[in-house]
Amino acid sequence: MCLIVFNWSPGEHDWLTVSANRDEFLHRPTQPLSRWPGDARIVAGKDLQQGGTWLGANRHGQFAFLTNVRAPGAGPATPESRGLLVREYLERPQPAADFAAQLLSRCQAFAPFNLIVGSPQQMLWITNYPQPQQSIIAPGIHTLSNAALDTPWPKSQLAQQQLQQWLQHQEQNPGQLADLINSRATCADQELPDTGIPLDWERMLSAQLIVSPDYGTRSSTAILGRGHHLTLCELSRDAGGGISACHQETLTFT
Repeated sequence: MCLIVFNWSPGEHDWLTVSANRDEFLHRPTQPLSRWPGDARIVAGKDLQQGGTWLGANRHGQFAFLTNVRAPGAGPATPESRGLLVREYLERPQPAADFAAQLLSRCQAFAPFNLIVGSPQQMLWITNYPQPQQSIIAPGIHTLSNAALDTPWPKSQLAQQQLQQWLQHQEQNPGQLADLINSRATCADQELPDTGIPLDWERMLSAQLIVSPDYGTRSSTAILGRGHHLTLCELSRDAGGGISACHQETLTFT
């Protein structure tokens, strides 16, 4: 995932609202969001190259999503797949704080990442860059891209405004939420972050919805936590950024 905006409201009926874009190389094989064969407790897409995932939930009311941290040259020479972290959390039900504690002891085996794990009771941000840390996420609207939580990149600030407007209109359509952060506009050079990558890539990646010949927004996903239900809706995107398919699942937990 490369851009996520979410509203966290523990104790409320509508306790979680997420809109997220996954950006990836177009040639990387991917399974769309579904109940996983052999483990119907989990709803997620799947990276068929490494076996992990970037976003998902399970029937215990747990959810997780992941972004990389844009830090060229940082991390181990042969890192473990970051997508396995989301998979591990969803496959092994446990309190988010327990998972975070054990992950911090081994997180340097991975390239730089942001990981958010949670349940209706608690939500945590875990990162290994620039040093291992975790923090409890306070209620409210937050954004996550390829830097620390709530870093005010222009596309993240726009996403926050978009979600605020969506919440004010009390929309109920998960498909509309999945397609919320869809601006193709890029930033002026003076507004671009300096993350150590070539300028043409900084420009391209400054859009919310990324389209290029080899790399782009592969899918857009919504998560709605309401009462004892988690609804996930994923819009698959073609090479031009258009919506090619829609996949939706609802998990009920106690």
